[in-house]
Formats: sequence, C-alpha cells, structure tokens
Amino acid sequence: MVVVGCGPEGGLGPTSFQSQYNAARTALESGRYARAISGYARLLEQAGPFAARLRLELAHSYLRDNQFAAAAQEARALAAGLDGSDRAAALAVQATADHELGLAALSAGDRASGAAFLRQADDAMQTVIDNHPDLDPLGALAARRASIAVRLRGL
Repeated sequence: MVVVGCGPEGGLGPTSFQSQYNAARTALESGRYARAISGYARLLEQAGPFAARLRLELAHSYLRDNQFAAAAQEARALAAGLDGSDRAAALAVQATADHELGLAALSAGDRASGAAFLRQADDAMQTVIDNHPDLDPLGALAARRASIAVRLRGL
C-alpha cells in the first residue's frame, strides 16, 4: 500500500505526507528518536485515517527515547479508542512504559507509585497476552509480567 497525501505543494514533493512519514519512520528505525517524535507530531495534524497508526509509532518513539511518561500517556489514550489487535499493540507499549515508570519510582523510594505503575503494567500485559498472544511471540511480555509479579510480592 502506498500512502499518498496532499501537502501544501499538493502531491509527492519533499513535504508530502508520504515523504514526511518515511523520514519519521527512518528516524525511529535508526535510533534518532527526537527526530522521529517531532516528525510524527507534525504528521498527526494531517493524518486523517492514519492517525491511530501514527500515534502508536509516536508512543513507540517516546518509549525508545526513554520518555516513559509520555509513551504511557499516548499509548493509554490511544488504546482507549481502539479495539482488537490495534488496542493490544497500544496496550503493549503502555505496559512497557508503565513497567519502566514503576521501576523508576521504586528506585526513587516511592513504593506506592511504583506499585501502582506495576499493577497498571501487569493489567495491560495480561490483556495483551490473553487476547492477542501473537503479539508476544517470544514471550517478552510474559517475562515482564513474571518480573512484575516478583516485585509486587516483595512490596
């Protein structure tokens, strides 16, 4: 499928939707997360039917850039408006971000916030694993859930 959008130049010029998307996606894949974040944020203004996909990639960019609060917020809001595997993909990003936020809170000595984030992460991961096990083919979410369970038992 080719993504075509009409930008100010009206087609496939250097500022076209497809060109901007390709630049943001390349930035994400090459570890230039700040560039990916700004690219996806700009694209959202004109995303139309691609908005959910772009928001997921934006949340993933935040996650990869260690901006866990932003990743969790974006993914949580996105998941609330989706269903099926699209919702599960957003929940997987949210869960991973919440897990990292929980670990950071615990490291800072904030047991209450840490436990709350870990519970949120566990709930989201459980939903993904139960409803879309194909999104965890190597067991990464299941392993995170096991780690969370150990942490929560120790609190």
